[in-house]
Amino acid sequence: MSDGDNRSANLLASETAHLEEQLQGWGEVILAADRVLRWERHLFPAATIGAVSFIFLMIYYLDPSVLTGLSCFVMIICLADYLIPTLAPRIFGSNKWTTEQQQRFHEICGNLVRTQRRIVGWWRRIFALKEEKPKVYFLTMICILALVAWIGQQVHNLFLTYLIVSFLLLLPGLNQHGIITKYVGMIKKEIQKLLKQKEKKNE
Repeated sequence: MSDGDNRSANLLASETAHLEEQLQGWGEVILAADRVLRWERHLFPAATIGAVSFIFLMIYYLDPSVLTGLSCFVMIICLADYLIPTLAPRIFGSNKWTTEQQQRFHEICGNLVRTQRRIVGWWRRIFALKEEKPKVYFLTMICILALVAWIGQQVHNLFLTYLIVSFLLLLPGLNQHGIITKYVGMIKKEIQKLLKQKEKKNE
């Protein structure tokens, strides 16, 4: 392993340990959420969609203003940040924290750090593309933003947000059970078939 790889691994371990320390009070809740998001039981996907649907139906029914909705959202986060570290040990029992749970918690924190690094990496690549190929950057950004604007015009804001939130919450389970890999593989095969058919026609 090179010095660069060693530094990267050490930095990853350091960032993971720091995140573990910050989220220690949320440990039991994070592990419970992880079990739900990874679909450890068959009813978890339906329960997730049901909970998200209920929340969005309440938002639709109450129809709060943007400022009211934002204030309520931040207020719920503040309450959770204050209450969960205090109540979680009493609800779950701090004496039940096992080595296996600690290992899983460490893996979750490591995955979160790696996800954050990927997002930062994509962001840096966008700016690198802007510096290296400004015309490609400009055309790509205009096309993507125009597509997003068109989708936003066709679909109601709240329903679009509901779809995005539902997909993001189902994504870990889809990934865990190999559903994404399966369908991506099917799409790749279909594309390859189409390309081969075009090649044969050209010949």
